[in-house]
Amino acid sequence: MPELDNVNGAADVGDVAIRLPGMRVAYEGESLDEENLAATWTEQLQSWLDQAIHAGVPEANAMVLATADGEGRPSSRTVLCKGLDQRGVVFYTNYTSNKSHDLTVTRYASATFPWYPLHRQVHVRGEVEKVDITETAEYWASRPRGSQLGAWASPQSRVVDGRRALDNALHAIERRFADTEQVPFPPHWGGWRIRPDVVEFWQGQRDRLHDRLRYVRTDDGWKVERVAP
Repeated sequence: MPELDNVNGAADVGDVAIRLPGMRVAYEGESLDEENLAATWTEQLQSWLDQAIHAGVPEANAMVLATADGEGRPSSRTVLCKGLDQRGVVFYTNYTSNKSHDLTVTRYASATFPWYPLHRQVHVRGEVEKVDITETAEYWASRPRGSQLGAWASPQSRVVDGRRALDNALHAIERRFADTEQVPFPPHWGGWRIRPDVVEFWQGQRDRLHDRLRYVRTDDGWKVERVAP
């Protein structure tokens, strides 16, 4: 471990800089071949997701969502995939958040599932659309009550005056819905679906010659192609 400065406990920057170039892992994953791929990207993603869950990968449905604003400035954050079918992958958020502002402007996003223990990742990119109210309501009903109240209380992405402001907002929402058995979902909250035109499956291999196979949407349907690592 890097030595800590006796005054403020900060890691020695020089020591970290020396160590970073040498940090690497030898990947020994099973090969990813065209003939072993599922017929559709949906089936392949579901298969890998199931394997990640069974392997004990923490929050296997976590994905890094990347968006860009109207001037092309990118930003990324981790969200949880809460829907997967032939239409795309779904996550839920506040429609007034920064990510939603980006998506409203560009209508395009990418997301990456990073399953580091398995030396795997899946990259999805494509146009986005809002999830319809019926589907949103069904998912909302599955959320714990605390998460429902938190969605009402949080002005996501806005500057707040300390933690106390959030706690006070939550207490106010708790009082508001104290006598309500089923908390309704906020009008400013819902799902986004990424409708992919490319879904890439990445499997780590020896000597950095990783397997990269991707499904690409064409006018005639989907095709599979291999990409050099």
